[in-house]
Amino acid sequence: MTLDFIVQDGAELGLSISSSAVPWHSEHAISVYISIASAGCLFIHSLFASKYLQRLGWAKSLPDFEVNEGHSHVERHGGRVIFAAEVMTLIGNLELLRVSLLRVFQLGGWQNMDLMFSLITFTYTSLLALFVVLYPRSTTVSRHVSLVLAAAWIPYFIRDVVPCATYTRSPADPLYLLWELIGVLSFTGVLLPLITPRRHAPFDPSYPMPPNPEQTVPLLSLALFSFLDPIVWKAYKAPRTSLSDLPPLADSDHAKHLIHAAFPHLDPLAERTASKKGVRVPSPPRRPIFLAIATVFRKEIVLMGILLLCNITSTLTNPYGLKRLLEYLETKGEGATVKPWVWIASLCLAPFASTLIGQQYQRILTRGTIHLEAILTQLILQHALRIRIVAEGKSEPTTAETSVPAQSQSATAVDATKNLVGRMNNLISADLQAITRGSEFMQVFFFGPFMVLLCVGFLYTILGWSALVGFAVMVAMMPIPVQVTKMLSGAAKEVSTKGDERVEAVTETITVIRMIKMFGWEKKMAKKIDEKRKTELHWVWWNKLYSLLTLVFQFIIPAVTMCVTFSVYALIMKRPLNAATVFSSITLFDLVRSKMYQFFTWLPMVIRAGVSLQRISEFLQTTELLDEFTPSLESRLVVDRPDEIGFRAATFSWSKEVSETGASTPSNRSFRLNIEDDLLFDRGGFNLIIGPTGCGKTSLIMALLGEMHFIPSSPDSWFNLPRSGGVAYAAQESWVLNTTIKDNVLFGAPFDEQRYNKVIYQCALTSDLELLKAGDLTEVGEKGLTLSGGQKARLTLARAIYSSAEILLLDDVLAALDVHVAKWIVNKCFLGDLVQGRTILLVTHNVAMVGSIATFVVSLGSDGRILSQGSILDTVVKNSALEAELSHKKEIEEKAEESVDGDVQEQKKPKEYNEERGKLVIEEESGKGHLSWGSLKIYLFALGGKHWALFWTVFTVTIVLECVFDVLQPWLLGAWASEYSRRPLEEINTSFYLMGYILLMGLMLALYVGAVAVFTLGALRASESLHRQLVETILSATFRWLDKTPTSRIITRVTQDVSAVDTVIPELFAHMFELFFTITVRFIAILVYTPTVGLFAIVIFVIGGLLGNVYMQSQLSVKRSMSKVKAPVMAHFGASIEGMVSIRAYGAQNAVLTQSLSLVDDYSRASRVFSNFARWIAVRVDALGGFFAAILGIYYVYYNTTGISASNSGFTLALAVGFGRMVLGFVQFLNMFEVNGNSLERLQEYMTIECEPSPQASGVPPAHWPSSGDLRVENLTASYALEGADALHDLSFHVKTGERIGVVGRTGSGKSTLALSLLRCIVTKGDVFYDGLRINNINLDALREKITIIPQVPELLSGTLRRNLDPFDQFEDVTLNAALRDAGLYSLQEEDATSRITLDSVISRGGSNLSVGQRQIIALARAMVRDSKLLILDEATSAIGENLPPILNLLELADKITADHKTDAVIQASLRTNLNKDATVITVAHRLQTIMDTDRIMVINAGNIVEFDAPHMLLQKEGGFLRTLVDESGDCEALHAMAAQAFKQ
Repeated sequence: MTLDFIVQDGAELGLSISSSAVPWHSEHAISVYISIASAGCLFIHSLFASKYLQRLGWAKSLPDFEVNEGHSHVERHGGRVIFAAEVMTLIGNLELLRVSLLRVFQLGGWQNMDLMFSLITFTYTSLLALFVVLYPRSTTVSRHVSLVLAAAWIPYFIRDVVPCATYTRSPADPLYLLWELIGVLSFTGVLLPLITPRRHAPFDPSYPMPPNPEQTVPLLSLALFSFLDPIVWKAYKAPRTSLSDLPPLADSDHAKHLIHAAFPHLDPLAERTASKKGVRVPSPPRRPIFLAIATVFRKEIVLMGILLLCNITSTLTNPYGLKRLLEYLETKGEGATVKPWVWIASLCLAPFASTLIGQQYQRILTRGTIHLEAILTQLILQHALRIRIVAEGKSEPTTAETSVPAQSQSATAVDATKNLVGRMNNLISADLQAITRGSEFMQVFFFGPFMVLLCVGFLYTILGWSALVGFAVMVAMMPIPVQVTKMLSGAAKEVSTKGDERVEAVTETITVIRMIKMFGWEKKMAKKIDEKRKTELHWVWWNKLYSLLTLVFQFIIPAVTMCVTFSVYALIMKRPLNAATVFSSITLFDLVRSKMYQFFTWLPMVIRAGVSLQRISEFLQTTELLDEFTPSLESRLVVDRPDEIGFRAATFSWSKEVSETGASTPSNRSFRLNIEDDLLFDRGGFNLIIGPTGCGKTSLIMALLGEMHFIPSSPDSWFNLPRSGGVAYAAQESWVLNTTIKDNVLFGAPFDEQRYNKVIYQCALTSDLELLKAGDLTEVGEKGLTLSGGQKARLTLARAIYSSAEILLLDDVLAALDVHVAKWIVNKCFLGDLVQGRTILLVTHNVAMVGSIATFVVSLGSDGRILSQGSILDTVVKNSALEAELSHKKEIEEKAEESVDGDVQEQKKPKEYNEERGKLVIEEESGKGHLSWGSLKIYLFALGGKHWALFWTVFTVTIVLECVFDVLQPWLLGAWASEYSRRPLEEINTSFYLMGYILLMGLMLALYVGAVAVFTLGALRASESLHRQLVETILSATFRWLDKTPTSRIITRVTQDVSAVDTVIPELFAHMFELFFTITVRFIAILVYTPTVGLFAIVIFVIGGLLGNVYMQSQLSVKRSMSKVKAPVMAHFGASIEGMVSIRAYGAQNAVLTQSLSLVDDYSRASRVFSNFARWIAVRVDALGGFFAAILGIYYVYYNTTGISASNSGFTLALAVGFGRMVLGFVQFLNMFEVNGNSLERLQEYMTIECEPSPQASGVPPAHWPSSGDLRVENLTASYALEGADALHDLSFHVKTGERIGVVGRTGSGKSTLALSLLRCIVTKGDVFYDGLRINNINLDALREKITIIPQVPELLSGTLRRNLDPFDQFEDVTLNAALRDAGLYSLQEEDATSRITLDSVISRGGSNLSVGQRQIIALARAMVRDSKLLILDEATSAIGENLPPILNLLELADKITADHKTDAVIQASLRTNLNKDATVITVAHRLQTIMDTDRIMVINAGNIVEFDAPHMLLQKEGGFLRTLVDESGDCEALHAMAAQAFKQ
């Protein structure tokens, strides 16, 4: 066999293969060799499929040979279409065999080996095809038929078809029946396999799933993405696309299959199965995470590498074809060997082939990134469920209860741990997004540079060694953009840092927005956020500037390279230029420029992806795990009494790193939980854990659950919590799911109606459900925002009671309950039948209420040690304070009846509720169709600012001129080249053309820089303006809107959507705007030279526009669906992290992970379709572009009657070659802009929400107002919504300056509503006069700044205690310390001078490292700092003393009562004596003792005032409401005495 090269003008054009004297070296013999290899493979395949070997255990059943006898023969073959294709393949092979036999008999008999090779091949394929038809499920054999036929087709194509494209050669094989043979072979061996659907083999035969079209469609449909046509049109026609409208997720794409393959390589705690013994052993040391991911996706990486090599080949074919076509036009075809239609076809087919290959590469790449996103999401969640969250990271237990670390760690320690939850959220959001964007590492590091080298080599063949000089110049200039890229990286880090600070401020503001509004801090907080925003945008400007410099050098370097190359070629080498040389070189230089652009665009993304991968790796490798996941620690735990619940000689800390000092609290006190001896709880009994605030009660529960770090104190140390019978846990800070009340109670357990109804009744939820329209189908909202603290506590308790767990761990579930409700829980629930025989461990302060039912009590001291344990009597003997408390036990229990909030719970037949009526959180709206003009107009006007007309004029003119100069550059080079055909070399003014070219480039660059600078300034102006409007609008939103809108949804607007406005949207808009004018100018240039072809271009434009419109509308629809299924993934992850301790306590990790798998699959399903849509449009638009270039080539070769020169032909062809890519780029940029423009719609939606009245000049009160606390209310009616029912009805009363008013009433009577009405937080009617001014006429911020309210749930900011008391630096430290002392904070710290909380103590977000009581003390101190004339306490002391009724006589017995009771006493005394005498105090309270010494008491019932007078006077009223309550109490005389004493004073 020899190789014959086709040569034209000294250039090699191709090759042919001819037979040599050795017949077995003939190209036709290749098909015989492949047939022999095929037969060997099939023999081995059948051998391993044999039942004999399967019985021996040497082989497994192969799916190809599994036959389902329950279906017809056709169905077992995969259906009618596949069976028909198999029959046609058999017929085709028999026809090939017939033709081969005829050719053997007619053309030389058995002596012609080429004919014999074909006969042998087709005989073998015929036998295989017959087997395929007769035997079902023979997919492998069918593939072998196609493979062998394709191998037989290639020699015929090279020997007989290729020569037809030349002027000098003819087919090599005999012509007898040759074309019939080639035709049948092409149909049977090439076309039929491409158009035949593929059989679907289930990924997991034991669990078959519906196939995705991508798994079954023909290969041609897969290559052209035509299988998406029905989905595209459906999404285009439908206003919205739901998940069910999309194709099912391929079974191989399901997350459960992905993690099964990936976790052994990625999960640091994964185990592997030993190959020989089948036992589980720990995995070997881990490789870098990138190498582990590369191992998981090794097949995809190899396939993508092959596709990239093919793509490079097809891409370089385009300039080669252009060069040969221009040479043909220059020489008028003289001496041509290859026919011109070949080069014309290359202009169309080469880009189209490049597109097909490139889109398959992108399909595999995006599929891999979606797989990786699913794997990492699941991996991070699974690992998060193993880690120990300390200090700020702790989600449920209050850290002050669990207590801890030293002040030496203070800010540093807290800062190190405070962001762990946020860090995990960032890992599955920002970091996963960065990894997805940086997936083009193969192009950056391998194939991009390889492509540049090939282009330089190609240029060398065209321009000689001048190309090497140009390449050397390019290499010499590369350090400049590299240095700029480093500066860009530094600026990007600053942008990220400043952005994080702004996001942190915004996030915290949104989290505590109700407090901010109640305090009238909207303007001040908006100003602080705006200052951080300006700092962020300052660095955004520098980032944009460095980005512009990077783009400039990306343009300058190829341009300078081209100038140097052409200068050396023309001036030094003295070589003439021609059209073929110029325009093929320009095409190659454009390729180099595009690769450089890609390199500098993708390189930061790849680096950022590497950083994100490293962050994930550090999270997996360095985060502290629970002891059960640390073998070295777990092995030390030997429990000799596995059925016991308790400890032996055990010490616990919150972290291994701080095990010497404890974990962090705001104080400088070290903490450890120390159990020196045995502590065994009573199995099947009721166990109490008691002690003062901060002593470690919660820590004891956490230690049992394994949440704390176990430090053995002796060789036989152990702790144990038997989990075989199940464990249920109710946290002090209740964790509820954002679902219905019923689902929260069930928590995945089977529904038992009788048990469920008992739980609702015993947990005092019956009356609560009756107040809700949808009952137990009511959605509780994010973090239970629709429920009160008491309702959430009872809901959490109900979940534990309903569970079948034998052991219940209840962390102070009575703390948030009214005394009456707490007594109900004790009598009905703790003494009920549902807890009989179950072990209960209850943390509580309310010993008086539950002491009588306790079978075991353990008391802790403030140093984390056990003071006493045993029965209640044993504990009393050892604890004098507890003895004093229990001496009044009877009185205290009787006082439970004094609660005025109690409602009688009756066990009733459950009602049927409508789930729709329980919807609180409205489903997020998703837009329809294209981006709305209203949203776009907001952005366009924000870009221009006040002088928008000038902005758009300057920007548009500069862009148009830049595009014109861009087109003039190749035209000038073409004009220069044409000079060589008209004049001698010596007469051509080379310097003129070179300087003109350089001038055009300089002008274009200057215009481009100017346009980008103008637009960047406008983009920054728009970012600042839209952010300010958004923040101000949200801060002025009504409370009702805030109730209906999840906080996470608001935060998404202010973070993710604002980020899109800062970066993605302006970049996409600028690219789209420039590309539009580039296409327009190029089209006009082509139209000038070829007006006839321009008509075809208009048709192509119309078709492309229609396709683009279909694509954009359909992809927008899918994008919105994808956004909606992405949110549940994030929400589920966030909720899982928040409830991590509860999930681990219930042992619900697998259920959480399973639900996550389902949510991730939904997201993957939408993502796959979304990414494939981009492939669909790319193939079609690129085909149109190639078709346009081919039309131009046909025109110039066959219909050029106007005498257009080769230079002008090359000019238009060069423009046309990239035309399709530009149109595709424009469509994609436009689509991406519309997709990301969804952020503009979302911002506009939140800029037009229901807002409170804005401040007016007429609403500013006098400077001296208020001078008194006088309050007069006339006919006040209030409701929570305009269309809602009234909660207050025509209230009228008058409160004088300095009066102390108590407000009492049952749950839902309107007490808190009255407080909100005075602050105008809800809809009100009537008149309220504060210090003589009607509050409806006063600006809301001015009103709320002059009234202070302490809400039921105190909200704190992260940072120092000073920042919480004085966030805007308005007061001196002396004032702040005085407020803390008066509020009673220091009463908790007198015992230990080293444990004092100071103004510099660090407070975690939400005050999570403080007890609830401490938070309310700080909230009270903050109210005192404001020194308002009107102070409203809305159950402000409900958590202080943990609901134990504060008997003032008992509280005055120092050292005999717990610190909580002393705190309550100090607070009450402070409210009576430390406030200004002219300050009016309105106290909403549950406990009669709190308000019996007030000046007057207001009794509210069903929104009406039923009594309002001095307590003494109300007690004189026979049958009065208050009188009845007092007379029925167990301390009637004490309450009368308090009222009488207050009346005398």
